[in-house]
Amino acid sequence: MVVRLKATPEAIAAALAEVDWAAQDALTDEDIERAVASDPDAAPIRSDAELAAAIVRSVRTKLRLSQAAFAKRYHIPPGTIRDWEQMRKKPDAAAMSFLKVIAREPDMVARALEPANR
Repeated sequence: MVVRLKATPEAIAAALAEVDWAAQDALTDEDIERAVASDPDAAPIRSDAELAAAIVRSVRTKLRLSQAAFAKRYHIPPGTIRDWEQMRKKPDAAAMSFLKVIAREPDMVARALEPANR
């Protein structure tokens, strides 16, 4: 049986009022890592490189493209895609922004990168 509760503004405010914010602020990264490690339902903490690799792979696989096809379509060297997905290198901020744009508007980006007909 699934019980669904509606989160009203009042209920949210009451829950937030019960939080011991001083204790929360006092937590160290090690405290948080220990708490996560002790909770079998918690997702594993990923490194920046693991997270970046997962994002790159996710964008590419949602488009159902191989590494080579993705690289060709979006003018990224195939070795760069491989390095990102295998965590040998991490995409910089500009590359991550480009990936976000590709994720939102893949066809528009592909059209924008096509050679202009002169």
